[in-house]
Amino acid sequence: MRSALRWTGIGLLAILVIALGAGCYFMGPRNLYGFLRYALPQWHNGNLRVGDPTPDATLYSLDGHSSFHIRDHIGQRPLVLIFGSYT
Repeated sequence: MRSALRWTGIGLLAILVIALGAGCYFMGPRNLYGFLRYALPQWHNGNLRVGDPTPDATLYSLDGHSSFHIRDHIGQRPLVLIFGSYT
């Protein structure tokens, strides 16, 4: 029984190391850390559907200093939000 428990622990540890290695390979160590630190705790299924009003949020402009609310731009010109990095 003790040997089976030990092998199960070793197997789970190996799976964890392989998963972290794959994550670092595909995302990079810093991005994987940020994903595990900030994204996972807030990760949930949303309840927005097509046609629902846009939830309000405070966003930063391209200059990185000025901010605005989405609600201030609804119904005016088209507003394009890009989430991600192209570097």
